[in-house]
Amino acid sequence: MSYSKLKHGESMPLSDTLSIQLIQQKDLVDIFKMFEDEKVNQYLFFAPADESLYQAFFGPIVENTEAALKEQQWPDNPTFVIRDHQGQYMGMTAITQVMFLEGNREVGYQLPVHAWGQGIATLACQLMTELAFNDLGSHKVCADCYGSNTGSYKTLEKCGYVQEGAHADYYKTAQGFDSKLFYGLTKQQYLNNA
Repeated sequence: MSYSKLKHGESMPLSDTLSIQLIQQKDLVDIFKMFEDEKVNQYLFFAPADESLYQAFFGPIVENTEAALKEQQWPDNPTFVIRDHQGQYMGMTAITQVMFLEGNREVGYQLPVHAWGQGIATLACQLMTELAFNDLGSHKVCADCYGSNTGSYKTLEKCGYVQEGAHADYYKTAQGFDSKLFYGLTKQQYLNNA
């Protein structure tokens, strides 16, 4: 698969009904609104929070993306927004560098509730994994999620990721405590599954 369109900031089909594109400033409104939803933020350790926190995190990502597009190269942490053909926000995904560990990346995805259960996270995770190994020179991709977030860890497993460990009672939640699950996939495992 060619990632040239994505790399140059163009929209690319993710499925018959969805497209994906590098994050832009205008996307932040939809992202921040998603983080306000209690059903979404129950699985996000950083939410809910004041919008200034989200702006401080995502602002530099958008700026780095804009600078990378001018240089016709990948941003440091490629972050993408998924929309349907009517332009409705359907989620975001990213393949971020692990600080100080060249070739190690982390995959992530967050979807608004109206996009759950449609296989969108799986499509996003598959694309980010392919991008990491086929275009970004990664040798290991990892992810973590709440133990109660069945949709997230099932997505990782569908995409070939293997559970590599867990921290019991890691997250304090309204219901008590939840574990943090760790998943990973090496380039060799990815090639063996291809």
